[in-house]
Amino acid sequence: MAESRQKTVRDPDEVSLGDRAAHAVLEYREGRPAALEAVVREMTPLLWHTVRAQGVEPQAADDVVQDTWVALVRHMDTIAEPHAVLKWLLVTARRGAWEAVRRRRRDEKNRTELHDGPDPETGAHREVPSADPAPDAVVATNDRDRTLWTVFQDLPDRCKELLRLVSLADRPDYKYISEAIGMPVGSIGATRGRCLAKLRTLLDESGADDTWRHA
Repeated sequence: MAESRQKTVRDPDEVSLGDRAAHAVLEYREGRPAALEAVVREMTPLLWHTVRAQGVEPQAADDVVQDTWVALVRHMDTIAEPHAVLKWLLVTARRGAWEAVRRRRRDEKNRTELHDGPDPETGAHREVPSADPAPDAVVATNDRDRTLWTVFQDLPDRCKELLRLVSLADRPDYKYISEAIGMPVGSIGATRGRCLAKLRTLLDESGADDTWRHA
């Protein structure tokens, strides 16, 4: 009987990264931080590469990743669904990356304005052309995003989970995605293709295909 029970115990290497992250949250709440420390060591490279893929410089990427872990600890007692922690970390890191990129661009713009100095004829500082899109372009983009999100909700849960993770980096690491959702690395590419084809079919059926084709 003991031998039978031993065979049912899962090898820790077979537990997905998402399950390990959820377990780490529960352990941390009980005053046992070792599991979280292990997840931090394992996930920090994934978060760092996710941040770097958004155009963040290496040193700034270190700061974003650190802020992401600090935010997790700060919200540890309020996390309602521990199994969503992995996705939460990836999304939080990506949002932090976007903010870092915005700050860098703002600083570069300010430096450019100071470097150019005032116009020699009027004495006024030269204005740097805004990189922001025109209002009509913003409206069109928002409409497309709403349409895509609405159609996205009709995908199978497995597709939604995979596409969310793949979209978090320009060059997604299939090894980490495999660990996060328990899907073999060799199946991710083909499954992603089928999910994207399903998404295209849903867009066609929704009548939004023309909008996306001309986006």
